[in-house]
Amino acid sequence: MNDRPSYHHGALREALIAATEALLAEQGPEAFTLREVARRAGVSPAAPAHHFGDAAGLLTAVASLGFAELTHALREGDTRGGADALAALREQGVEYVAFALRRPGLFRLMFRQGRLREDAELEQHAHAAFEVLAGGVRRAVGVRDAAAMRPAHWQAVTALWSLVHGYAHLAIAGKFDPMCGPGGLEAFVGQGLRPVLQAILGGLFAAPAAARGTRGARSAPSRTGGTR
Repeated sequence: MNDRPSYHHGALREALIAATEALLAEQGPEAFTLREVARRAGVSPAAPAHHFGDAAGLLTAVASLGFAELTHALREGDTRGGADALAALREQGVEYVAFALRRPGLFRLMFRQGRLREDAELEQHAHAAFEVLAGGVRRAVGVRDAAAMRPAHWQAVTALWSLVHGYAHLAIAGKFDPMCGPGGLEAFVGQGLRPVLQAILGGLFAAPAAARGTRGARSAPSRTGGTR
């Protein structure tokens, strides 16, 4: 069977990725099949194998692009925070949840074990997103690089990540809907997440760290624990 429409110069790859993202947005990763993606792209069921090999290959490519977009969103939040390191971390958290709300199917796929391949490009993009958060924590405590981070600093990274990741999953699962009011979910997130993050950041990084928390800070970190 001839594939219709006719694709040239990578357009088939792009069409399959677009069809996958549309299916994820509508039905989530649980409903993904290569046959349905091929149908939406207007090609034969065998066509995706040319670029991706199998379903895991296509989903891995889409997840990799998702992490690249998440990295961009986190950097936007970081920039919005300006020279205030804690404000930059707070805005990163807001962007993390906002990304999940914009792209819920893609977001769930990105963290879904068992459907993605081990892949160097995926790992690179996922690490880049993580590094935006880790870099924000380093600024907040005045640490130059990852090698100088102590266990307490890594615990702050995981605490912040766990908070916004859990918040994102609750939001896209509709658990906040009864509390949203007339402004809807996005307004609820905007009004509620910032002060929550601000309070937690104030606890994680005590007043001295908050006071010096600028991008140019070089002060020594608090002496809790050893090296990682």
